[in-house]
Amino acid sequence: MHRREPARPKVVQSVVLFLFTSALAGALVAGLALPLAGLAGVTTAKAHDTVQYLPQDLKAAPVSQKSIIQAADGSLIATLYQENRVPVTLRQISPMMRKAIVAIEDDRFYEHGALDAKGTLRALLRNQSQGAVQQGGSSITQQYVKMNLIEKAKTPEEAAAATADTYERKVAELRYAIAVEKEYSKDQILEKYLNLANFGDGAWGIEAAALHYFSVHASQLTLPQAAMLAGLVKNPTGYDPTNNMKRAKERRDVVIRRMQELNIVTAAQAAAALKTPVIDPKKVRNVPNGCANSKYPFYCEYIVSQLKNNPSFGKTPQAAENYIETAGLVIRTSLDPRIQKAAEDSMKKHSKASDQAVAAVTIVEPGTGLVKAMAQSKPYGNKKGQTSYNYNVEKSYAGGYGGFQNGSTMKAFTIAAAIEKGVPLTYRINSPQQIDLSGHKFATCSGTTSAPDYKPKNSTKTILDPSMIDAARASTNTYFLQLSEQVGLCPIATIASKLGMQDAQTMKPLQQVPSFTLGSAGLITPLMLANAYATFAARGKYCTPQLVTAVTTSKGKSIPVKGRSCKQALTPQVADGVNYVLNKVMEPGGTGGKLKFGRSDLAGKTGTINGNIAVWFAGYSTRLAAASVVADATPKYTDLARLTLNGKKIGNASGSGTAGPIWETALQGALKGLPSTHFVRPDDLTIRGNVKDLPQLKGVLPPIAIAQLQQLGFQAEVSPTPVDSDAPAGTVAYTSPRQEDGAPAGAKITLYLSNGSKATPPPPPTTPGPPGTPPTIQLPPGWPTCPPTDPRYPKCRRR
Repeated sequence: MHRREPARPKVVQSVVLFLFTSALAGALVAGLALPLAGLAGVTTAKAHDTVQYLPQDLKAAPVSQKSIIQAADGSLIATLYQENRVPVTLRQISPMMRKAIVAIEDDRFYEHGALDAKGTLRALLRNQSQGAVQQGGSSITQQYVKMNLIEKAKTPEEAAAATADTYERKVAELRYAIAVEKEYSKDQILEKYLNLANFGDGAWGIEAAALHYFSVHASQLTLPQAAMLAGLVKNPTGYDPTNNMKRAKERRDVVIRRMQELNIVTAAQAAAALKTPVIDPKKVRNVPNGCANSKYPFYCEYIVSQLKNNPSFGKTPQAAENYIETAGLVIRTSLDPRIQKAAEDSMKKHSKASDQAVAAVTIVEPGTGLVKAMAQSKPYGNKKGQTSYNYNVEKSYAGGYGGFQNGSTMKAFTIAAAIEKGVPLTYRINSPQQIDLSGHKFATCSGTTSAPDYKPKNSTKTILDPSMIDAARASTNTYFLQLSEQVGLCPIATIASKLGMQDAQTMKPLQQVPSFTLGSAGLITPLMLANAYATFAARGKYCTPQLVTAVTTSKGKSIPVKGRSCKQALTPQVADGVNYVLNKVMEPGGTGGKLKFGRSDLAGKTGTINGNIAVWFAGYSTRLAAASVVADATPKYTDLARLTLNGKKIGNASGSGTAGPIWETALQGALKGLPSTHFVRPDDLTIRGNVKDLPQLKGVLPPIAIAQLQQLGFQAEVSPTPVDSDAPAGTVAYTSPRQEDGAPAGAKITLYLSNGSKATPPPPPTTPGPPGTPPTIQLPPGWPTCPPTDPRYPKCRRR
């Protein structure tokens, strides 16, 4: 059976939509709400439903705008954005630009309501004749609504719905447009429109577009410039002059002629504008996006990683990142360009990107924790000789390398713990080139620890019986191991923790192992070490490292960030003592003696780890503290002697000779021009220590000497190697520490026995005394049977 073809729905829709549009325009003028009940009879059910369930107003999307990161002096470090946009007020946009956009997009904008009925009808008829949507009739208000819906879209489906070529979307835009026109004036709508619009080539909003294409502000746009930008809105990609100059000119000229038709410009003005080049390619200004394009990419990435973990910016790192890139923030940091340049100049002087070894240095301000500079030998990137790793920081984000063992720079914390316990700076310990500590129990915070086969050696020559100062100057391993055994690992580890030292891979406490003082307790970063040493420079005041000093929104509102956080981690007296000891390291003959410069007091310490995989130098004045490292950062790690630095084989790597020059050049440049400063001399109690007097034991038999020491609360041991002395053979020649220096309570006193080489020959032996004489102590063969210098044995004679 033949069935009649149904009427074409598009014809009906067109007529109905025309009637609806006319009615809607009248309703808008009258200031009335959309008559939803009547709408059901004059449009499709789908259109009716679309309108019926729309909100009564348009909740505008926050305008995405670029954020900037600034150095301490306000200079630009980086720009972060998803859309390069700088919002401006309508007064900050040239009148010519306002006229140009209205002329080409909606010349009756100031005359009609939410929509232009004439323009809409014209577009409908054109589209109907073509069988599809070919021409837009949208007012500027409707376009603004569409931009908002696109901006708010969080999924591809929402974005597609916001741009769908359907009449239903048009109806939805109209309903929203009514609400917008009720809430804002025409000028306010135009301002929002120009700030939200896409002008192509990564420029969003009129200010960013003016700066990008012409290197001028929006307030300075001329007729041809304004016409070009106004023409871009219709097709930002197709009319982009950086892609197609010819099409861009054709579109610009259309705008200029339209402005002439509307008598906005004269024929002469139009003719002159048409002859003007579209753009000057030399003035096109791109805005680099992200840390990779920053002058200081590693510093920048570390800052962003910290902000992404700040709940003030988002509940998740992803949410925080989105906020940072769209909120128009101004992020002020601690980076000092002058000090950063000094650090980078040092890297250029002492290393090359092509080196097999890597080098890094961090500079921190004592007393504030402000991180002034970070530099490293390998530049940012993924090409040969480049890296995305930041060798200065912990592994708290993908780019953080996570540190290296830091060797003998850990001895500073042992010195601090010893001083805190009352150990004098003159405290002497017999420190041969190698000692056997196998099985020795080192007290920890939770018990004891030991190493079954541990026979450490010195890597430098030293005197046999050094003081703490002597041992620091020569970096005597055997001295500091014994000192840490006597002081205990817990006090040393506690001080290190108070000063921010932790494992840079796990961010957990350092392991309390016998070799803690030699830097094998975990992996440390230059940032950690520089900041810890800054605590000594600040007389015991520890400050958490601070890179971000302030964050404000585009409206000037402050966002909470971790501010300066300082505490007195050590007493000033303990810090003064550490400064006194480490200052001697920088004097001639010390391991840092060749690195001394200027008139300011300097203190420092070298560090070398087993296998020479990494070498360090950390040091400071009262103004700045810095730590430098040279290391192999490529598994399988190898001795630095085999690698290159500054284009040459390193050979004999050392803290003073390899890492030290980087520290020296960087800190010298950073301190250049600043007044000299000096450390506070420690008081006499700190130098002499909180010690107890030792008895005079020269010439006393070991068992009796040990008994006396134990009665006074000391520990005692006998050195197995006799020494030259004028004391009788087998008796005490001297102690370590010396009797005149005293020793802290509970300290271990080493007795050195005389070999009799300088003693007067003893007389022949005599018979034992009568009953009542004190019993003879059982001694090893070769020892005298009684102490000739002890008054308690008046009848004892020499053999």
